[in-house]
Amino acid sequence: MKHLMRDGVKLFYTDEGRGNPPIVLVHGWTCDHSYFEPQRKHLSKRHRVIAVDLRGHGRSDKPKQEYSIAGFADDIAWLCEQLKVKKPIVIGHSMGGMIALEVASRHPDLAAAIVACDSPVVAPRGLKANFAAMLAQLGTPDFAATQRGLIETMFIAGHDPKLKARIIKEMTSAPEHVSHECMRAIIAMNSEKAARRCKVPFLHISATNPLCDGVRLKKLCPSATIAQTYGAGHFHQLEAPDQINAMIDRFVKLAV
Repeated sequence: MKHLMRDGVKLFYTDEGRGNPPIVLVHGWTCDHSYFEPQRKHLSKRHRVIAVDLRGHGRSDKPKQEYSIAGFADDIAWLCEQLKVKKPIVIGHSMGGMIALEVASRHPDLAAAIVACDSPVVAPRGLKANFAAMLAQLGTPDFAATQRGLIETMFIAGHDPKLKARIIKEMTSAPEHVSHECMRAIIAMNSEKAARRCKVPFLHISATNPLCDGVRLKKLCPSATIAQTYGAGHFHQLEAPDQINAMIDRFVKLAV
């Protein structure tokens, strides 16, 4: 992987493929760039694809600092500027989808379009309250068990047990300060304001048990299109990559 230094923090990324529009892949909470591996391989056949390790994640530095969705969005915008990435489609999973939406809101001239994969960009009633209750547990001795319990709920019947075991192991190995601060950032984001400010084409792909109120999102952001995968949990980009890849391909063809 390559890296750039921003304000003393190493930010790692991959950069491969050729073709427009370029694609920027943004992973979710306590994950890393590999959580978009099927999409990176597929899309890089026809597009330049940048897959990032957000600060605090993967191989990037993990400073003890305040983390915010706006800060992550600024990192993405800065990386695009440094790498001369013009008018990319920003694709994010979970927290990464919130970051993609914040990029469209905060840097309106940057992205040509955005895609969010099962992201709580406009959370259903009560979901953020559940996140807040879990956040209160993250600072306790039961932190690891609480985090594992949350991840367990992200899978549905029929999942790949090896994939589930890998994801739980990787996500629970994230530094506690990163897990804690990023969950706080998810709760704190004013996603409805960001949705109202988003003017670019926006595809939200929900999983079997959606984390997004699609009806509310469509009212806030008329440019949004709501889709859903079949038979896959929260990590549907890994569980059902053919469905996700086909939807992204169609979106790129018709919307951009």
